[in-house]
Amino acid sequence: MNPLSIRNLFKSIATNRELIYQMTEREVLGRYRGSIFGIAWSFLNPILMLVIYTLVFSVVFKARWGFSTSESKVEFALILFTGMIVFNFFAEVINRAPFLIIHNVNYVKKVVFPLEILSIVSIGAALIHAFISFLILFVGLVALDGPTNLTILYVPVIFIPFIVMSLGISWILASLGVYIRDISQVIGVFTSVLMFLSPVFYPLDSLPAELRIWVMLNPATFIIEQVRQVVIVGDLPDWGGLGLYAVIAIFLMYGGYVWFQKTRRGFADVL
Repeated sequence: MNPLSIRNLFKSIATNRELIYQMTEREVLGRYRGSIFGIAWSFLNPILMLVIYTLVFSVVFKARWGFSTSESKVEFALILFTGMIVFNFFAEVINRAPFLIIHNVNYVKKVVFPLEILSIVSIGAALIHAFISFLILFVGLVALDGPTNLTILYVPVIFIPFIVMSLGISWILASLGVYIRDISQVIGVFTSVLMFLSPVFYPLDSLPAELRIWVMLNPATFIIEQVRQVVIVGDLPDWGGLGLYAVIAIFLMYGGYVWFQKTRRGFADVL
Protein backbone atom coordinates (compact mmCIF):
# COMPACT_ATOMS: atom_id res chain seq x y z
CA MET A 1 0.00 0.00 0.00
CA ASN A 2 1.23 3.49 -0.87
CA PRO A 3 2.33 5.09 2.46
CA LEU A 4 1.43 8.55 1.07
CA SER A 5 -2.15 7.70 0.18
CA ILE A 6 -5.20 9.01 2.03
CA ARG A 7 -6.32 5.40 2.40
CA ASN A 8 -3.15 4.61 4.33
CA LEU A 9 -3.74 7.62 6.59
CA PHE A 10 -7.26 6.54 7.49
CA LYS A 11 -6.09 2.97 7.99
CA SER A 12 -3.41 4.22 10.40
CA ILE A 13 -6.03 6.22 12.35
CA ALA A 14 -8.42 3.25 12.51
CA THR A 15 -5.68 0.80 13.52
CA ASN A 16 -4.29 3.08 16.22
CA ARG A 17 -7.56 4.57 17.50
CA GLU A 18 -7.11 3.09 20.99
CA LEU A 19 -3.54 4.38 21.15
CA ILE A 20 -4.71 7.83 20.01
CA TYR A 21 -7.40 7.86 22.71
CA GLN A 22 -4.96 6.80 25.46
CA MET A 23 -2.29 9.30 24.41
CA THR A 24 -4.84 12.12 24.18
CA GLU A 25 -6.10 11.32 27.68
CA ARG A 26 -2.54 11.24 28.98
CA GLU A 27 -1.74 14.51 27.21
CA VAL A 28 -4.68 16.34 28.81
CA LEU A 29 -4.26 14.90 32.32
CA GLY A 30 -0.47 15.12 32.24
CA ARG A 31 -0.59 18.83 31.54
CA TYR A 32 -2.15 19.49 34.95
CA ARG A 33 -0.46 16.71 36.93
CA GLY A 34 1.00 18.02 40.18
CA SER A 35 -1.02 21.25 40.22
CA ILE A 36 -3.38 21.97 43.11
CA PHE A 37 -6.51 22.43 40.98
CA GLY A 38 -5.60 19.76 38.42
CA ILE A 39 -7.97 19.42 35.47
CA ALA A 40 -10.03 22.31 36.89
CA TRP A 41 -7.46 24.64 35.28
CA SER A 42 -8.98 23.76 31.90
CA PHE A 43 -12.10 25.57 33.16
CA LEU A 44 -10.32 28.31 35.11
CA ASN A 45 -7.86 29.37 32.40
CA PRO A 46 -10.44 30.43 29.78
CA ILE A 47 -12.58 32.15 32.42
CA LEU A 48 -9.61 34.14 33.76
CA MET A 49 -8.51 35.19 30.27
CA LEU A 50 -12.09 36.12 29.41
CA VAL A 51 -12.33 38.41 32.44
CA ILE A 52 -8.99 40.09 31.65
CA TYR A 53 -9.71 40.67 27.96
CA THR A 54 -13.23 41.91 28.71
CA LEU A 55 -11.91 44.47 31.22
CA VAL A 56 -9.21 45.67 28.82
CA PHE A 57 -11.31 45.97 25.68
CA SER A 58 -14.79 46.84 26.96
CA VAL A 59 -13.82 48.98 29.96
CA VAL A 60 -10.44 50.52 29.08
CA PHE A 61 -10.77 50.81 25.29
CA LYS A 62 -14.60 51.09 25.31
CA ALA A 63 -14.86 48.62 22.42
CA ARG A 64 -18.27 47.53 21.12
CA TRP A 65 -19.37 44.81 18.71
CA GLY A 66 -22.50 46.54 17.49
CA PHE A 67 -24.72 43.45 17.52
CA SER A 68 -27.25 45.44 19.57
CA THR A 69 -27.69 49.07 20.61
CA SER A 70 -27.84 48.15 24.31
CA GLU A 71 -24.83 45.85 24.36
CA SER A 72 -23.80 45.02 27.92
CA LYS A 73 -20.36 44.01 29.12
CA VAL A 74 -21.62 40.45 29.57
CA GLU A 75 -22.79 40.33 25.95
CA PHE A 76 -19.44 41.78 24.84
CA ALA A 77 -17.65 39.11 26.88
CA LEU A 78 -19.61 36.24 25.31
CA ILE A 79 -19.00 37.51 21.77
CA LEU A 80 -15.31 37.93 22.57
CA PHE A 81 -15.17 34.49 24.19
CA THR A 82 -16.62 32.86 21.07
CA GLY A 83 -13.71 34.15 19.01
CA MET A 84 -11.22 33.23 21.72
CA ILE A 85 -12.34 29.60 21.72
CA VAL A 86 -11.69 29.23 17.99
CA PHE A 87 -8.36 31.03 18.02
CA ASN A 88 -7.10 29.29 21.18
CA PHE A 89 -7.74 25.91 19.57
CA PHE A 90 -5.68 26.90 16.53
CA ALA A 91 -2.95 28.53 18.64
CA GLU A 92 -2.62 25.47 20.88
CA VAL A 93 -2.20 23.17 17.89
CA ILE A 94 0.39 25.23 16.02
CA ASN A 95 2.36 26.20 19.14
CA ARG A 96 2.80 22.57 20.15
CA ALA A 97 3.46 21.26 16.64
CA PRO A 98 7.22 22.09 16.41
CA PHE A 99 7.86 20.10 19.62
CA LEU A 100 5.85 16.98 18.78
CA ILE A 101 8.79 15.00 17.40
CA ILE A 102 11.72 16.46 19.33
CA HIS A 103 9.91 15.86 22.64
CA ASN A 104 9.17 12.25 21.67
CA VAL A 105 12.56 11.07 20.44
CA ASN A 106 11.96 7.60 21.89
CA TYR A 107 9.08 7.10 19.45
CA VAL A 108 11.30 8.02 16.50
CA LYS A 109 13.65 5.15 17.34
CA LYS A 110 10.75 2.70 17.20
CA VAL A 111 10.39 1.73 13.54
CA VAL A 112 6.81 0.52 13.93
CA PHE A 113 5.49 3.56 15.80
CA PRO A 114 3.07 5.67 13.71
CA LEU A 115 4.58 9.14 14.23
CA GLU A 116 1.79 10.78 12.24
CA ILE A 117 -0.67 10.21 15.09
CA LEU A 118 1.22 12.64 17.35
CA SER A 119 -0.41 15.55 15.52
CA ILE A 120 -3.79 13.84 15.83
CA VAL A 121 -3.24 13.47 19.59
CA SER A 122 -2.38 17.18 19.78
CA ILE A 123 -5.58 18.02 17.89
CA GLY A 124 -7.59 15.80 20.24
CA ALA A 125 -6.21 17.52 23.35
CA ALA A 126 -6.94 20.97 21.88
CA LEU A 127 -10.48 19.84 21.00
CA ILE A 128 -11.11 18.77 24.59
CA HIS A 129 -10.10 22.23 25.82
CA ALA A 130 -12.27 23.85 23.13
CA PHE A 131 -15.22 21.66 24.16
CA ILE A 132 -14.84 22.70 27.80
CA SER A 133 -14.75 26.36 26.72
CA PHE A 134 -17.89 25.86 24.62
CA LEU A 135 -19.64 24.44 27.68
CA ILE A 136 -18.74 27.62 29.59
CA LEU A 137 -20.00 29.71 26.66
CA PHE A 138 -23.26 27.75 26.54
CA VAL A 139 -23.85 28.29 30.26
CA GLY A 140 -23.19 31.99 29.79
CA LEU A 141 -25.62 32.24 26.86
CA VAL A 142 -28.34 30.44 28.79
CA ALA A 143 -27.80 32.63 31.84
CA LEU A 144 -27.95 35.80 29.71
CA ASP A 145 -30.77 35.13 27.25
CA GLY A 146 -32.43 31.89 28.27
CA PRO A 147 -32.87 29.46 25.32
CA THR A 148 -29.98 29.71 22.85
CA ASN A 149 -30.16 29.67 19.06
CA LEU A 150 -30.61 26.16 17.67
CA THR A 151 -28.08 27.09 14.99
CA ILE A 152 -25.41 26.45 17.64
CA LEU A 153 -25.74 22.80 16.55
CA TYR A 154 -23.86 23.73 13.37
CA VAL A 155 -20.67 24.45 15.33
CA PRO A 156 -19.26 20.89 14.87
CA VAL A 157 -19.93 21.12 11.11
CA ILE A 158 -18.02 24.41 10.94
CA PHE A 159 -15.17 23.01 13.04
CA ILE A 160 -14.54 19.91 10.90
CA PRO A 161 -12.72 21.70 8.03
CA PHE A 162 -10.89 23.81 10.62
CA ILE A 163 -9.64 20.63 12.30
CA VAL A 164 -8.58 19.21 8.93
CA MET A 165 -6.61 22.36 8.05
CA SER A 166 -5.02 22.55 11.51
CA LEU A 167 -3.92 18.92 11.18
CA GLY A 168 -2.15 19.63 7.89
CA ILE A 169 -0.36 22.65 9.37
CA SER A 170 0.60 20.61 12.44
CA TRP A 171 2.28 17.92 10.31
CA ILE A 172 4.26 20.54 8.41
CA LEU A 173 5.42 22.33 11.57
CA ALA A 174 6.18 19.07 13.38
CA SER A 175 8.55 18.11 10.59
CA LEU A 176 10.14 21.55 10.32
CA GLY A 177 10.64 21.57 14.10
CA VAL A 178 13.08 18.67 13.73
CA TYR A 179 15.26 20.26 11.08
CA ILE A 180 14.92 23.96 12.01
CA ARG A 181 14.88 24.35 15.79
CA ASP A 182 14.28 28.11 15.55
CA ILE A 183 10.84 27.44 14.07
CA SER A 184 9.35 27.14 17.57
CA GLN A 185 10.49 30.69 18.40
CA VAL A 186 9.12 32.02 15.12
CA ILE A 187 5.76 30.31 15.68
CA GLY A 188 5.49 31.81 19.17
CA VAL A 189 5.84 35.33 17.78
CA PHE A 190 3.68 34.51 14.76
CA THR A 191 0.85 33.29 16.98
CA SER A 192 0.86 36.53 18.97
CA VAL A 193 0.71 38.57 15.76
CA LEU A 194 -1.96 36.29 14.31
CA MET A 195 -4.17 36.83 17.36
CA PHE A 196 -4.43 40.54 16.61
CA LEU A 197 -4.91 39.78 12.91
CA SER A 198 -7.96 37.71 13.80
CA PRO A 199 -11.41 39.22 14.48
CA VAL A 200 -11.21 38.07 18.10
CA PHE A 201 -11.24 41.52 19.72
CA TYR A 202 -13.00 43.47 16.98
CA PRO A 203 -15.67 42.90 14.32
CA LEU A 204 -14.32 42.17 10.84
CA ASP A 205 -16.58 44.86 9.36
CA SER A 206 -14.73 47.53 11.35
CA LEU A 207 -11.62 47.09 9.19
CA PRO A 208 -11.06 48.99 5.93
CA ALA A 209 -11.75 46.85 2.86
CA GLU A 210 -8.09 46.80 1.82
CA LEU A 211 -7.05 45.37 5.22
CA ARG A 212 -9.99 42.99 5.48
CA ILE A 213 -8.68 40.97 2.54
CA TRP A 214 -5.40 40.27 4.35
CA VAL A 215 -7.13 39.35 7.61
CA MET A 216 -9.28 36.86 5.68
CA LEU A 217 -6.08 35.00 4.72
CA ASN A 218 -5.76 34.07 8.39
CA PRO A 219 -6.99 30.42 8.67
CA ALA A 220 -8.91 31.24 11.86
CA THR A 221 -10.76 34.33 10.58
CA PHE A 222 -13.48 32.66 8.52
CA ILE A 223 -14.16 30.05 11.20
CA ILE A 224 -14.39 32.70 13.94
CA GLU A 225 -16.91 34.64 11.85
CA GLN A 226 -18.96 31.53 11.08
CA VAL A 227 -19.05 30.31 14.68
CA ARG A 228 -20.24 33.74 15.83
CA GLN A 229 -22.81 33.68 13.05
CA VAL A 230 -24.43 30.48 14.30
CA VAL A 231 -23.88 30.98 18.04
CA ILE A 232 -24.50 34.69 18.57
CA VAL A 233 -26.53 35.89 15.57
CA GLY A 234 -28.51 32.70 15.01
CA ASP A 235 -28.02 32.56 11.22
CA LEU A 236 -27.08 29.59 9.08
CA PRO A 237 -23.45 29.12 8.05
CA ASP A 238 -22.15 30.42 4.74
CA TRP A 239 -22.29 27.05 2.99
CA GLY A 240 -20.50 28.26 -0.13
CA GLY A 241 -17.63 29.74 1.84
CA LEU A 242 -17.49 26.72 4.12
CA GLY A 243 -17.34 24.40 1.11
CA LEU A 244 -14.44 26.34 -0.40
CA TYR A 245 -12.67 26.38 2.97
CA ALA A 246 -13.14 22.59 3.25
CA VAL A 247 -11.60 21.98 -0.18
CA ILE A 248 -8.55 24.11 0.69
CA ALA A 249 -8.31 22.37 4.09
CA ILE A 250 -8.32 18.90 2.50
CA PHE A 251 -5.55 19.84 0.06
CA LEU A 252 -3.49 21.37 2.88
CA MET A 253 -4.06 18.36 5.11
CA TYR A 254 -2.98 15.92 2.41
CA GLY A 255 0.00 18.11 1.48
CA GLY A 256 1.04 18.24 5.13
CA TYR A 257 0.70 14.48 5.46
CA VAL A 258 2.81 13.82 2.34
CA TRP A 259 5.45 16.30 3.52
CA PHE A 260 5.58 14.65 6.95
CA GLN A 261 5.85 11.12 5.57
CA LYS A 262 8.62 12.06 3.15
CA THR A 263 10.68 14.02 5.68
CA ARG A 264 10.28 11.59 8.59
CA ARG A 265 12.95 9.34 7.06
CA GLY A 266 15.61 11.75 8.25
CA PHE A 267 14.26 12.30 11.79
CA ALA A 268 16.44 9.63 13.39
CA ASP A 269 19.61 11.00 11.78
CA VAL A 270 18.96 14.55 13.02
CA LEU A 271 17.77 13.57 16.50
